[in-house]
Amino acid sequence: MGLKYKRILLKLSGESLAGDKKMGIDFETVTKICEPIKKLNDEGAEIAIVVGGGNFWRGRSSGSMDRTRADHIGMLATAINALGVADSLEALGVDVRVQTAISMRQVAEPYIRGKAIRHLEKGRVVVFGCGTGNPFFSTDTAAALRAAEIEAEIIMKATMVDGVYDSDPKTNPEAVKYDEITHHEVLNKSLAVMDSTAASLCRDNGIDILVFSIDEPENIYKAVTGENIGTLVH
Repeated sequence: MGLKYKRILLKLSGESLAGDKKMGIDFETVTKICEPIKKLNDEGAEIAIVVGGGNFWRGRSSGSMDRTRADHIGMLATAINALGVADSLEALGVDVRVQTAISMRQVAEPYIRGKAIRHLEKGRVVVFGCGTGNPFFSTDTAAALRAAEIEAEIIMKATMVDGVYDSDPKTNPEAVKYDEITHHEVLNKSLAVMDSTAASLCRDNGIDILVFSIDEPENIYKAVTGENIGTLVH
């Protein structure tokens, strides 16, 4: 099957890397996620990945801690996840580079847009850690920003649900799933696709988002090859 998209930005939540453990990195789970990424890379897709950090740290659960410091801890959690994903990809034979928005030259390259694009053109997978490098911005916003910078055709948002619903399907059995929806509707209806900053950035830069379930990691391959899964936000 041919590729529908050539250059993609894959957003992986920290929770998706934890598997049934719910905390930390479960490398068996990460390997399953990385296998379809390898298959796509072999077929010529240019793949950049933004990782969250919720499997180690959730800033909103840090109580009375200063928000800026809590967000910095969260950024370091994403760096751990970026290295973990890179290791699993390398074990499968994929050429990978990790770039971080906070300089940590002993373990990763600093984020440089031109270098990231060059890596993609050479067939390397690029994993972005540390979000945007700024507090008060989520890793969803980092995904939107990096997608715009590297001129990705689409953001593939791999989540714990199989698309976008008009209400929370976990609490409302009558929740209706959308096949397609516009950025404008997402913002107007406050739908839980991305936070409003990330959603606005995607709308303003004309970046489509495909939201789908990571429960079946092969969905990553299906999404990039154009199978009808999840919800397309356009």
